[in-house]
Amino acid sequence: MFEVDKSTVAGWGAQDKWLIDPPRDGAIDLVKAIGTEGPRRIVYVSCSPATLARDAGVLVHQQGYRLKGAGVFNMFPHTAHVESLALFDRE
Repeated sequence: MFEVDKSTVAGWGAQDKWLIDPPRDGAIDLVKAIGTEGPRRIVYVSCSPATLARDAGVLVHQQGYRLKGAGVFNMFPHTAHVESLALFDRE
C-alpha cells in the first residue's frame, strides 16, 4: 500500500497504541522501522500465523517488545483459514 521506513514512523509522532492488520505477507517493513518512536502497545491481527511469528520475532528480539498474549480465532468455519491475534507491550 505504501512504503514505511524509520522517517515515516517518526513523522507520525508519539502514539500510545497501534492496531496492525496487514495482508498475508505481514508487516515486516513496519516492525523493522519502529525504533524508539514506536507505541507502548501493539495489537497485531494476522491471517497468516507464519508471518505473525516472523514479525513477532523482530518485535521481541530487535525492537524491545514483550509478547503479552496470543490466540487463534476460527473466523472462517469449514476452511483451513484462521485469524491470529497477538498483544505486545514495550516496557
